[in-house]
Order: sequence, then C-alpha cells, then structure tokens
Amino acid sequence: MELSRFQYSSLVFLISGIVLPAVVTAVGINYGQIANNLPSPDDVVPLVRSIGASRVKLYDADPRVLRSFANTGVEFIVGLGNEYLSKMKDPEKALAWVKANVQAHLPDTNITCITIGNEILTFNDTSLNDNLLPAMQSIHAVLVNLGLDKQVSVTTAHSLAILETSYPPSAGAFRRDLVDCITPILNFNAKTGSPFLINAYPFFAYKANPKQVPLDFVLFQPNQGVVDTGSNLHYDNMLFAQIDAVYSALASLGFKKLPVQISETGWPSKGDEDETGATPENAKKYNGNLIKLMSQKRGTPMRPNSDLNIYVFALFNENMKPGPTSERNYGLFKPDGTPAYPLGFSGIDVSSNNTTTPGSGGNVTLTPPATSSTGYLSISSATVRAIV
Repeated sequence: MELSRFQYSSLVFLISGIVLPAVVTAVGINYGQIANNLPSPDDVVPLVRSIGASRVKLYDADPRVLRSFANTGVEFIVGLGNEYLSKMKDPEKALAWVKANVQAHLPDTNITCITIGNEILTFNDTSLNDNLLPAMQSIHAVLVNLGLDKQVSVTTAHSLAILETSYPPSAGAFRRDLVDCITPILNFNAKTGSPFLINAYPFFAYKANPKQVPLDFVLFQPNQGVVDTGSNLHYDNMLFAQIDAVYSALASLGFKKLPVQISETGWPSKGDEDETGATPENAKKYNGNLIKLMSQKRGTPMRPNSDLNIYVFALFNENMKPGPTSERNYGLFKPDGTPAYPLGFSGIDVSSNNTTTPGSGGNVTLTPPATSSTGYLSISSATVRAIV
C-alpha cells in the first residue's frame, strides 16, 4: 500500500489538556502480533503515522510488515526469537538469517537494529544464557562481512529484574549471580556501539504494592517525589528512577558511557481483580504523560541532557497472549483500529484514504492478516524488584 494514498492532516496530540506536535522526537512503538484479529500490515502504516511514531520495534522480522513500511523512513528494530539462539552459532545459518530477514529489505526499509532474544537472562535457563552472546557475536560478524555493521547494530533486551538493587537509583546494581554473564555482553555493546536495552514497567511495582507506591508517582502526575540520599537528586516519577538505577548499575561495572534505551514500557487498560491500577484512566495518564515528557526532550535527573529513547508497549491489544488479563490489554489501539482509550487521536479511516483528526470519532476499516507472527510471550512473567 503506497503512502501517497493517504492525505495526512495536521494531526496533534491532545494529552492532558496540552497540545503537542504529532511528530515527537524519539517516539517508538512496540508492534507485537500474538493475536488472530489484527489488521494487515498495510493498514498499520497509517495507524503508526497517526500517533507520530518514527520508530517501530518488532519481536521477529515479519516480511509482511517490513515490506509494508518500505520507503516510509520509519526506523525498525527487528528481533531474533529466543528459540533461534542456539542455531545462530553456525555461521552459515546466521548468514542465511541476516540475508533473508535484514539485507533483503535494505535499503527500502530502514532497519537499524537487531535484538537477539528477549529478557534471556531472567529465564534462569543456562542453555539460553550460554547461547546469547555467541548468537550476538555471530550475527554481528555477518553484518561486518556484508558491510552492514555501520547501519545495523546488534543488542538484546533485558528485564529490569536483572537488577539486584534499584533503590535508591544511585545504588543501582546488577544481580550478583548475573554479573559474570552480563559483563561480556556489556563489553560487546561497548565495542560495537550498540545500545543497552531495558524493559521497565512501573505498573508491576504499583501492582505489587499499591498501598506503599504512590499512584501519582508512577503515572507522572504532580507529586512530592523522593530524594535519592546518595546523589541528592530529586525524582518525581518511578520510570526515571528505574532508568537511573540502570545507569548506576552500568557505571558500577565500568560502563558509564553506554547508551540506554527503554525497549518496553507501558500500562494496561484492563486487568484481573488483583491487578490494581489496570484501568483506561491510568493507562491514559501513563502513556499520555510519558509522550509529553518525551516531547520535551527531558532527560532523567542523572542524565538531564540525554534524550529519552523509549518504545511504548504496545500498538495493539493482543488477544492470544497468555497470562493475566493485563497481558492482553497494553495496546494503544483495539484490533479494529479504534483507540483503547482516549489519548488525543481517533485512528484512520482507511476506506476514505484519509487520517481522521482528533475528536472526529473516525474509525479504521482494517483487514485481518493471513497469519500472525509470534516471538515473545508474557511481559510480566519475571519478578520485578520494585522501587518503593
């Protein structure tokens, strides 16, 4: 589907009463497909445009998606699933994967990064752990041989549960049982210039301790905040405290300059009875306030001059994800293309080839894909050490 078919109006975000430009620097979105009712990738292109996202993260390398986004300028992170790690130690298999899933789509589709596995180190699977770095090295070696290593980086995404200490942020430290495993990975990141990716969910901390964790603190709402007695820095939201805890953990191992990106963060609009806080109102506040902060190019207290590189989770509610109800309700959009909750955009009317303006109540006429790819499952399976 050609983008020229769609005439884009001057979209704006209406977030918490504040008007923001539609195109916000460094806004990323996770595009998962564990569902049987999602729109075709062709119809997703204008939907991504409507929210101003300039970067998309996949959990696989779905060729339908990559072809649909050709010549759009949208940056892509593609994923190599956990189940393929052991096979990538074979140089021939690594070469075949890169040629089919990355090189075949360049330069038309702007693939800039490959993630090798997802949250591997917190599965407590020795085999996966042992295969992670060799797979990263093998894929990178292929990129070097193909002359693509300057354009496409290689990394892996970690759960926040790799931290043993997360509060105060200045005392952030990796789990002692993972230090020997993670240090060579950090050396690889530093040597190849790839970012350190972390999945951070303040929702888990609030869900685990709703009486002790202030809701306003996790939703970026006005609050007194907390002062880190180790650094004397003031924090008015949990996500920034979590990010700075990661910076501290990296610095403690000698990787102070390693760039950090938040590969996943979000808030569910629905949950089970014991999933306190999983409501449309809270999801709207979390994601709306987060996008507002990103548009301000505001860094964390520890890194005030560093732009936030964040991928919101997720584009769609995914009806086939296992686990609690919240797992299937992180999407900004329902499968029919309508917003899961009001966040200042109303979707795209594909049938008339026009984007709808905020508040117009337009819907999206979408075509289900022939198949749905997978590549990740539960995002709440790992134990998260909450910042309180």
